[in-house]
Amino acid sequence: MKRAAAALTAVAALFVAGCSSSGDEEGPGPTPSGDRSGRPDDGKASGMRGMTLPSWNTEDYRSPQAGTYLRQIAATGARWVTFTPTWYQDRITDSAMRVTEETASDDSLRAIVRQAHDLGLKTMVKPHVDIRKGGDRAEIRPKDPDAWFAAYERFITHYAQLSAEAGVEQFSVGTELAGTSEDGERWGKVIAAVRARYKGPLTYAANYDEYKKIPFWKDLDVIGIDAYWPLADKATTDAAALREAWQPVVKELAAFSERQHRKVLFTEAGYVSQRGSTTAPYSWTVSKRDGDAEQAAAYEALLAVFEGKSWWAGVCWWMWDDWPGSGETAKRLAYTPHGKPAEKVLRKWWGKG
Repeated sequence: MKRAAAALTAVAALFVAGCSSSGDEEGPGPTPSGDRSGRPDDGKASGMRGMTLPSWNTEDYRSPQAGTYLRQIAATGARWVTFTPTWYQDRITDSAMRVTEETASDDSLRAIVRQAHDLGLKTMVKPHVDIRKGGDRAEIRPKDPDAWFAAYERFITHYAQLSAEAGVEQFSVGTELAGTSEDGERWGKVIAAVRARYKGPLTYAANYDEYKKIPFWKDLDVIGIDAYWPLADKATTDAAALREAWQPVVKELAAFSERQHRKVLFTEAGYVSQRGSTTAPYSWTVSKRDGDAEQAAAYEALLAVFEGKSWWAGVCWWMWDDWPGSGETAKRLAYTPHGKPAEKVLRKWWGKG
């Protein structure tokens, strides 16, 4: 998910109506992965009750607010927290990405991983690449693919090494890079380079309209999907109707998991607290009208539908509170469930209600 309004509005018409864990399953710390040719050890596909805490500035993760956010996340019953250090490229055709003033510093990332561990939270690092001068990361199609993939390998292995040293429990090799993710050969080389540095479970965070096209699931331990499926064609607070809307997706994902011999993790899922959020979950700006009840109904429907599915590895919600002074969307309208009915839904399902 991007910070600005998502640029995927056009896909909403393609699929209308159609990071909690399975039981008490817990994921392990980093350990060598199993045989890539068959089903991975299911113990390595973590059962995730998670929340994402993104960063937008160099020292966000080392700010006074960081510990407060982590304690609040843990208080929901979450067992995992995901961090998203981000590098940037100016245009979708550029051949490299770079650190900017919006990139979390390495020291701040190490510090927040330590804080999370001290609170008993497990961690996933999910590095992002974003665009500074217009465009969505899903649209990245570099003019020089060889140069871009070489730069991307340097970027992602940097965080793989940091994650290994920090004891991060799970790692994502990429997020929503649909313009490049069908290049199985180049991605295979990137994943091998990550494996050389990080021995824990690996995933890739594919967008919901991207995951079927990924050729390298066999190289990873768990299928990651950013689960922004539109569930309705108009605003609704009817959790039963939303549960019904999920049913075609459930059938589709169960079959896909079986074919790939891997569990499915929702590396992201979320809904702004705006009226109509279930019609376009990927959008930060569905409307200017409060939608707390719709957000809560969407949380309830997702957890009710997927909880207990043997092939489901859990969810990491997008996202907790924004950092002071950095929010572009007012908290009452933003993705955060904090202090809203959706937080009560989480506490009910995750045992802190």
